[in-house]
Amino acid sequence: MQKTACQQCVLQSDSSVKLIKNQLDELTDHCSQVEFKPGEIIFKENAISTNVVYLRRGLVKIHTDNFSKDRILRLTKAPSYLCLPGVLGNSINRFSATAIEPTVACFIDIHVFKKFILENGDFAYKIILELSQNEIKSFQVSLNLAQKQANGRVADALLYFSHEIYNAQTFVLPFSRQELGDWMGISRESVSRILGEFHSAHIIDQSGKEITILNEELLQQISQKG
Repeated sequence: MQKTACQQCVLQSDSSVKLIKNQLDELTDHCSQVEFKPGEIIFKENAISTNVVYLRRGLVKIHTDNFSKDRILRLTKAPSYLCLPGVLGNSINRFSATAIEPTVACFIDIHVFKKFILENGDFAYKIILELSQNEIKSFQVSLNLAQKQANGRVADALLYFSHEIYNAQTFVLPFSRQELGDWMGISRESVSRILGEFHSAHIIDQSGKEITILNEELLQQISQKG
């Protein structure tokens, strides 16, 4: 772990910019920055939580073992807090967080974080706003995956990666075919077959885990029709 001067950080959260100087000084004294390689666990399900985790850089999967096998619940892209509702409401982590890409996270003492919420209304409002926005996004992704057939789910997932995660037409899938299928609720074989069909129809180009969207309009139509 390494200390970082929060006042000088160019990747401050929308909430931390609302802190006054003495609060930023206190944040610096109770915050440590940690780097994670892909595959490394940031925090583990059922472990005691003493910190709020702020994702400065990278991409993280939130997952759980409560369903007899590892199940991916969502992706979180920096900058963002990780599983904040669970951390504030309970001292035990309800989920695990694992780095998918090289990741940098700040670990903030939870007691100091809660103190800022009580002392600084602007800080508290920004936290509530972020929680609300993340909840809406998470609900929409889950709803889309639940309501659609396999083709629509795969199309929706590709558009989600392109627009929400990577902001690019070409990207590397963050999951294996098996993980992608588990996340979407379809089999690995169905994922491979549908990606192959999209490739043959020149909707996408795929080379291993690298995907390039060639016909976004058609992909949108498949997503909407489900």
